[in-house]
Amino acid sequence: MAATPQTVQENGPFDQEVDVLVVGSGAGALTAAVVARNEGCKQVLVVEKSDQYGGTSAMSGGGIWIPNSHYARAAGAQDSAQEALKYLKAVIGDEVSEDRLRTYVEQAPEMLQYMARHSRVSFESVPYSDYYPEMPGGKEGHRTHQPLPVSAKHLKQHFLQLREPPPQVLVAGKLTMTMKEGRAFLTQAKGWMFTAVMMALRYYLDIPGRLKGKRSRRLTMGNALIGRLRWSMLEQRIDLWLNTPLQSLIEDNGVVLGALVKKDGKLLRIRARKGVVIGAGGFEHNLEMRKQYLPQPTNPEWSGSQINNTGDGIQAAMNIGAKTDLMEHAWWAPSVKIPKWDRPYVIFAERSLPGLVIVNKAGKRFQNEAAPYLESGLAFYTQNKPEEPTFPSFVVFDANFRKKFPFGPIPPGYSMPDNRIAKRVWDVLVKADSIEALAEKIGVDAEGLKDTVRKNNEYAKTGKDPEFHRGESYYDRYYGDARTSPNPCIAPIAEGPFYALPIHPGDIGTKGGVLTDVNGCAIDQDGEVIPGLYVIGNSAASVMGSKYPGAGATLGPAMTFGYLAAKHAARQQDVALISRPKGSPSAATKQAVQA
Repeated sequence: MAATPQTVQENGPFDQEVDVLVVGSGAGALTAAVVARNEGCKQVLVVEKSDQYGGTSAMSGGGIWIPNSHYARAAGAQDSAQEALKYLKAVIGDEVSEDRLRTYVEQAPEMLQYMARHSRVSFESVPYSDYYPEMPGGKEGHRTHQPLPVSAKHLKQHFLQLREPPPQVLVAGKLTMTMKEGRAFLTQAKGWMFTAVMMALRYYLDIPGRLKGKRSRRLTMGNALIGRLRWSMLEQRIDLWLNTPLQSLIEDNGVVLGALVKKDGKLLRIRARKGVVIGAGGFEHNLEMRKQYLPQPTNPEWSGSQINNTGDGIQAAMNIGAKTDLMEHAWWAPSVKIPKWDRPYVIFAERSLPGLVIVNKAGKRFQNEAAPYLESGLAFYTQNKPEEPTFPSFVVFDANFRKKFPFGPIPPGYSMPDNRIAKRVWDVLVKADSIEALAEKIGVDAEGLKDTVRKNNEYAKTGKDPEFHRGESYYDRYYGDARTSPNPCIAPIAEGPFYALPIHPGDIGTKGGVLTDVNGCAIDQDGEVIPGLYVIGNSAASVMGSKYPGAGATLGPAMTFGYLAAKHAARQQDVALISRPKGSPSAATKQAVQA
């Protein structure tokens, strides 16, 4: 018998009915909410587990990877869906269906234009290279987009609940910066001092903001993206409930009718007439799921994502028979853990700077330090050997690097600021007068480290790295030091004292999750769509497979499939009127089969 609103009531009354229920408050989830409302859904509700909105998106660089956008064309870039598809297929291979890849490259630019027309969300393309620009269809810029800065005044009192950016995307712990400003500051490109002065002036001249606290009201990067989405929600009167975790999905005969949530300590049954959209992040802070699915050793403390990502949405979907994929993969990125701080510093770009090496316990290099961060993080696992362990590894650099460049929590050229985080850096930063003494202090093979440094210094002269080809790719050089030649990514390690930091294979989220179709609809164990359930972002199996084609390849798909899911849901009348095929397995049967 097909489920109807009446038969549903027999299983218990609903406390509230909406058209679309969105679980999570990251970029994909909030995009889905805004699009659903704009497409005619009168009642859209967003529920967020924590007391802050924005998820890991708010803590990110805010970039989105979108090929062939109207922003890129306005900047004079040449691109096409065909070139982008060629590139994705070259990088990803056959890990993801061509239908999903094609849908992404064709619909992502449409999503960007839609958001520009129907919301406060606005971007600009940047000359940031694809991560594999030498691959067929690869580009050296303008597929990555950054959100335009926005003032927090538009959020009014809701600014206080916006998740704060982490220290690695701030200068001096409080000055916000765009991707362009960050690159200039990191690489000390021409005019970087003027950029720094302007950042400081904007901050200190905001007198009303300083009277309210030290947090900058100039929102950039991930805070700008989430801020613009939240501003759009406020204008469209879309409700957002904080402190409201998902407990389970409510289904009848394989059709998802809503969800059970917990608000203010009370369980509420929410009916979603057109569908539930899960965009609640991955499972990177769930130790048991990490042990079950990810390569070992593993530790949630190495993850740079926000700590509420414990796989709740994925598990809720699995409990009603959803199929998963790519569960062994993550958005890897090396990280430096600071004692007694709730998250590590993720090392995105600093590895390209000249004058450092990353070595294992044998004192040997095992990767191209300037490679994309997914490749760098994954190398800790692929190159781990009993005789040459990579857990932990160490970043080694000299006094010259220390004076010139920042690295993770370490600012350049001056003593640590007197604050709670900086003091703890000294607990992990190791200093010695010689390479041999440094090796002894960090417990790596001294002869191996001496030989590695000797080779590095030779490569600095020739500009060639025959071992790992550091600095050969255009991407490698993007964050290199243009003043260093012949290779902007390699400089001698020769001036004492010498330094080392332990570094681990961190991540910014997991890649595995619920398998979906081209509209973001969840797929069950039989390969059929689960009516009423959409899964996006890191709660879904990534359309990028195990790879990371370019900066923003997490948020771009999250927003695009959030857009597609919302448009698909808006076209539905009432999921409770859907009849599953006769003999369709119940949720209980599906769970038994899975078990």
